[in-house]
Amino acid sequence: FQSFQNVGKEKNFVFLSKKIEPSSVLETSPLLDGLKKELARNKFSGPTFTESYCWPPVAWGCDAVAISHQGNDPLLYIPPVLTLLQLKREYQTLPNMSRVSLILCPGWKKAQLVFDLLKTYGKGCRCLPPVLMIRGQNKEAASQVEIQGCAVVVTTPYNLLRLLEHNPGLLCRLCHLVLDEIDVLFSDTTQQVFNILDCYKKATAQARGNLPHQIIAVGTRWHKHITPLIKEFMNDPLVVITVAEEAAIFGNVQQVVQPCMSSNRTAELLRILDFTQSNLQKVLVFADSVTDVEIIHKVLKSNSVVSLKKHKESKCNSACVLERWRKLHSSGTPAVLVLTDDCLQSLGITDATCVIHFSSPSPGVLGQRLQSLSDNFCPRIKDSAGDQEHTKAKSVILLTENSSCHAPEILRYLKHAEAEIPEELCDLTARVLASEEDEKFSRPLCASLKTFGICRNRTECPDRHQINLSIDEAQNFADEMIETPERVTILPLLIVHATNYFGRIVKKQKDQYTVLAKEMNDYFKVLGHRISVNTVEKSVFYGLREGAICHRVQVVETPAKDEENVYKVTIKYVDEGRTSQVNSDQLLHLPAKFQSLPPQAVEIVVCRVKPIDNEVEWNPKVTDHINHKIKGKLHHARVVQTLGKTVWVDPMVGVTSLPTIKMWINEYNIRSEILSTGLGTDNPEHVAEIQKLCRQMPVLDHVEKLEHFTKEDTTGLEEPSSPQDTSIQENSAGSCDSSMFLNVFFLDDAVQTKEAEDSTVHQQKGYHPQIKWFQDNVTVTLKVQILRAADSKCEFSREKVSFSAYSEGKLYVADLELYQSVIAEKSTCVIKDTEAVILLVKEKKGAWCKLLKKKNIHVSLDFQHWEESEDERPFTVG
Repeated sequence: FQSFQNVGKEKNFVFLSKKIEPSSVLETSPLLDGLKKELARNKFSGPTFTESYCWPPVAWGCDAVAISHQGNDPLLYIPPVLTLLQLKREYQTLPNMSRVSLILCPGWKKAQLVFDLLKTYGKGCRCLPPVLMIRGQNKEAASQVEIQGCAVVVTTPYNLLRLLEHNPGLLCRLCHLVLDEIDVLFSDTTQQVFNILDCYKKATAQARGNLPHQIIAVGTRWHKHITPLIKEFMNDPLVVITVAEEAAIFGNVQQVVQPCMSSNRTAELLRILDFTQSNLQKVLVFADSVTDVEIIHKVLKSNSVVSLKKHKESKCNSACVLERWRKLHSSGTPAVLVLTDDCLQSLGITDATCVIHFSSPSPGVLGQRLQSLSDNFCPRIKDSAGDQEHTKAKSVILLTENSSCHAPEILRYLKHAEAEIPEELCDLTARVLASEEDEKFSRPLCASLKTFGICRNRTECPDRHQINLSIDEAQNFADEMIETPERVTILPLLIVHATNYFGRIVKKQKDQYTVLAKEMNDYFKVLGHRISVNTVEKSVFYGLREGAICHRVQVVETPAKDEENVYKVTIKYVDEGRTSQVNSDQLLHLPAKFQSLPPQAVEIVVCRVKPIDNEVEWNPKVTDHINHKIKGKLHHARVVQTLGKTVWVDPMVGVTSLPTIKMWINEYNIRSEILSTGLGTDNPEHVAEIQKLCRQMPVLDHVEKLEHFTKEDTTGLEEPSSPQDTSIQENSAGSCDSSMFLNVFFLDDAVQTKEAEDSTVHQQKGYHPQIKWFQDNVTVTLKVQILRAADSKCEFSREKVSFSAYSEGKLYVADLELYQSVIAEKSTCVIKDTEAVILLVKEKKGAWCKLLKKKNIHVSLDFQHWEESEDERPFTVG
């Protein structure tokens, strides 16, 4: 291996495994003329420094590995791959089949970008159209994929493996394999990528004819698995690395961190130099100030160490220092050069064997310093006993208590380099990260944490991951809208993605927003009430008419200068959650009586489902499907947690009213609907993670209420066995306008139900009997289903009934908190052979909307005895 550098005005660095001339001008690059024109038409300004080295070998059909800050840009390989596909003479031996190029991307989003770029630049050559192969886990979807008459297939590792189960012959036609963002592929899908490479290697060995085979890997960081990729699957590839710190890892530079106190740095430096001097090392010591350089230089001289110094105030110029440095080493005299970072470029040293970071390096500075070792990079691509016994280059970082600002980056790099990590660095990093998290305290709560229960990269995420009482508690009015957590009615109005929406919680009784909306519409129908606003103010509420509908909106952003009479302002629909831009003259004065009702929009998160294949975002196909199915339609849901303006629900079900029989039916379960697409999978830890997060809040009444519900009543709503389940379910909590408002009762798996029942038995020290109930205007009748009850007890109070009895050796207990009051003295209990009949006399005559304050899975309506008055109406929502 050889290294070549270009450290000029542009400060470019390149490490090459073999010498190659770059192609830095588009007109002379090895691309098709039509492709060059298409690039120019799209205002392409390259080739970039990295592209100038990557394009030639790829266009020649050579295997290549490219690591660059630009390594996530598909244009590193798309132009030369498209050019190569036009060289038909290389494919004349392919028998009766079209050749295939395969681009493997780390996720659907990157695959979509690559596919779009292929379509764009494919216009400049006569390539067959590309195919984007993103399919779910449904076997039917994979079996229906046809890879006929296409030149390039774009997919992900998981999707390709599913495809190969039905089309194993695809790899026999594969001539070019591109591994896009190879570092991410190996980090997230190591086993899948190696499975694909093994299959490709076997297919290559069995292929007929002398077919070309090429593997291209591009990325932003070196990865340890790239070494076996090169050794076992590639044919003498060109390795291009334009990031010095990544080249140092590839070049096997030994990374060492030496903890010490700041006041003891010079003593530690002398100790390190005692070792290096005995090995005739070429040592550079980097400091971040002129003062430090002078101090180090004097200490070294006083300890009989030959030392040179260079900083911006030095009298000797760079050429003079460099000449003295080289003469000393050529004569066998070890010398240490102490310098500041701003002098490194002018010196142009590349043959150092050891760099000592007297001052902690930032990520950018680290790379510049490591460039000085590049002549001594020793990649371990070819097995060699000598390589394994000796590391030529070494980097030593002096870590002090003052190194905190760079500690996370240093730790991340050392982990990346698989170096030994001292405990002091871990502790220092933990304190820094905790401080950085505290600095995010005023930011919104992380969207990924809310949606999936986890944030995969907290250090890079700009949002907070902990409770902020001043934000979350102050805004925690969502629970005030919830009358019964076991079942709320939700109207989703804005679909952010498949499991995250904004909408309203619709109350079962007189819905306040429905009344408000009607009053606003009636008010603004009068032309004289439509008073335009002269001066728009941020955060103020206004009215906005859209056709016949009037909305309450809040201004969230105004232009910096109001030079024009009419200008665009950004508004938020406070009762829907969406934002938009409108002209300032569309905003109307909103009377105070329309502002008294708090904003009704809440955020809704559907729990226990996430994208397949460890994707971090939902595929648009799923979001579009859910958006079409649920937007603007009523749903029933069970609330498992609230925080601020966010409500987590599990499950959430689309419902349809049957006015003639005054019942609701379940049409679909959103979670099941997502799973049925094949692009979603189970996320069992989601609810537990959200509840763990919310336990940071003080124990408030609404939290106690929800915790009690989620712990003891988890089967109050169960999931349908399929999204097509439309069976009519029981009603234990009719709407308060006396119509039959069916409870959302799902057929969940038996295991969950059994666990809930066992939990109930444990809590109540007995089994809970099944109870059916019905009512008239004066009484409520409960039929407790129990055979040959013995030692029965039934106690009545104004708002509670407690029943217990033995049957066949088992104790049955039912403690029922009533929704409304009864006259205890007049209530009775009669034991019969197969049941106990409890008669409750109502304190106030009239229909009850439900029997119990809290949902009980063992209590249901007795439809055989239910009677409705003729004036009852089905539940309606404004």
